[in-house]
Amino acid sequence: MKKLALALTLACALAPASTRAQNAYITNQSSSTVSVIDTATDTVIATIPVGLTPFGVAVSPDGSKVYITNQSSNTVSVIDTAANMVIATIPVGLSPVGAAVKPDGSNVYVTHEFANAVSVIDTATKTVSAMIPLPRFALPFGVAVSPDGSKVYVTSNFFNTVSVIDTATNTVSATIPVGRGPFGVAVSPDGSKVYVANGFFPNTVSVIDTATNMVSATIPVDISPFGVAVSPDGSKVYVTNAFSHTVSVIDTAANTVIATILVGFTPLGVAVNPDGSKVYVANVSGVSVIDTATNTVTTTIPVGRAPVAFGVFIQPAPRFAGVAGSKNCHGTSVSALATKFGGLDAAAAALGFSNVQGLQDAIRAFCEG
Repeated sequence: MKKLALALTLACALAPASTRAQNAYITNQSSSTVSVIDTATDTVIATIPVGLTPFGVAVSPDGSKVYITNQSSNTVSVIDTAANMVIATIPVGLSPVGAAVKPDGSNVYVTHEFANAVSVIDTATKTVSAMIPLPRFALPFGVAVSPDGSKVYVTSNFFNTVSVIDTATNTVSATIPVGRGPFGVAVSPDGSKVYVANGFFPNTVSVIDTATNMVSATIPVDISPFGVAVSPDGSKVYVTNAFSHTVSVIDTAANTVIATILVGFTPLGVAVNPDGSKVYVANVSGVSVIDTATNTVTTTIPVGRAPVAFGVFIQPAPRFAGVAGSKNCHGTSVSALATKFGGLDAAAAALGFSNVQGLQDAIRAFCEG
């Protein structure tokens, strides 16, 4: 009974009401809108006006906010997911493209393709708190944050590299050579690997070992890889191939392509739903939905004009506090319990444990199932 109570408390602590229905947020470049898709029914439930030429998407870890980069407006729109409306518009600088949120929700990192910099947005004040310079002509594009929030990975489309930014100092701590023309980037759930879609010939995905900051594998895919997403369990990587109108499915254990799925024309953004059963792909035809059990397209959802959805555009699943890589848990801390109860000692007492160690042992037992 105590284990069940703990599980329910963890779920409630980490999953406010706004996150319980996982929606997909699709940027429509030519419509200057965001289409909101209910992933349970695969229907559009709202259309939200944003800035000009919306491109990148980042959903906050608690699912309450969505951050949209508006390339032609040089702004980031902040969407409240409970109301499905823009609640703030943040000036950020020239040509924002990619966006990623820190796991604690405190900062959003925005790449500026033609300004050769990364903006850091303070989500509490909704202002730019820092601007991280990159080398001239770097053309930064994709961006992803490590699960522990300590590192930000940024692709340089010109230099064929990935810059590693230390979030404690907002400085570049490493530069990693990858393939030609890197666009999308994604980090594995356990933080051990970074996957980079290299959009130019010879059309590959670079796998970076985060312990060494070196490329540990190079995987050939289809023509012009662009977007990349990792399944929640880390076993698969999905890569959109813009010029071949396909999605490559990579087995991460073998680092090989195990399936190639035909979708709509010019697929760009890609994301996996929280339970890993469906993959959503933005393309000219709309949003193609792939059944991961059969690797087939089951439906295509009409949205606005020129959908892109570059980034993590689906609300995340509740992240249980516990041990990374464990059966029932995806998170790596008990910070949500501490926040909910005003400290871990208070959390342990409220949940009926004699001390914090007892609470931690119960969390570990729950996570490892």
